[in-house]
Amino acid sequence: MNLTEDPAPVGGIDVTAAHGRTVVRLWGEVDGALRAEASTSMAQALASTAPVVVDATDVTFIDSSGLAFVLQLNLAAGETAQGLTLRDPHRQVLEKLDMLGMAGEFALEPDPAPECAIA
Repeated sequence: MNLTEDPAPVGGIDVTAAHGRTVVRLWGEVDGALRAEASTSMAQALASTAPVVVDATDVTFIDSSGLAFVLQLNLAAGETAQGLTLRDPHRQVLEKLDMLGMAGEFALEPDPAPECAIA
């Protein structure tokens, strides 16, 4: 490995639009290293009036910074009447929200069923 190369990211936040909703996908390690990315992602998610879905299926680790992002996004989406839903959150996310007494503050939705191929 060349020492001047940046290591591959171990986590991230993506914002896309799908089916009339803004989808904020969290993946990998969601921690303080994503602070700048979280700020940009929050602005993107709130720039629309579409409902917000946080897809936390692929989160492998989340710390207090990651939880703060999810909680702040939930609060902001509620203030703009967009609303926020957590899609299939990883066990770690639910456990940590539960420890904070905040798990009940989120609407949950299961991971959408994979499309069936017709042979």
